Amino acid sequence: MMKKNSLILSTAARYLLPLLLLFSLILLLRGHNSPGGGFVGGLVAASGFALLAIAYHPSTARRILRIQPIQLISVGLLLATISGIIPILGGLPFMTGVWSTLQVPVLEKPGTPVLFDVGVYLLVIGVTLMIIFELAEGEASP
Repeated sequence: MMKKNSLILSTAARYLLPLLLLFSLILLLRGHNSPGGGFVGGLVAASGFALLAIAYHPSTARRILRIQPIQLISVGLLLATISGIIPILGGLPFMTGVWSTLQVPVLEKPGTPVLFDVGVYLLVIGVTLMIIFELAEGEASP
């Protein structure tokens, strides 16, 4: 049986996805100095794609995402691990914060905490979307 999509929900999902992604980036970028960060930003970004999956179909959300959730998980884990290894290369303990001397407008002085936050951001998006897509695409149990 084919369900009828809600015009209001589908229109809202189309307009809310870019806003939620922008808000998630704002949360990510301010999170290393203020409340927010990779975890909360990742959840907000994933909620935009979840809304799209509910409004249309999970395959539509996957197509717009353009990358598999497992790839987001892999890249996120890699970035988080690299942020912990960088201090070891400098003779410091694992996960010690190391900052660059380069001044970047939005990030001020970027460092390993920002790299770790980006890794967590991608990891949370990947895990959340993997769960949502699998549940939405799964067959109904008898």
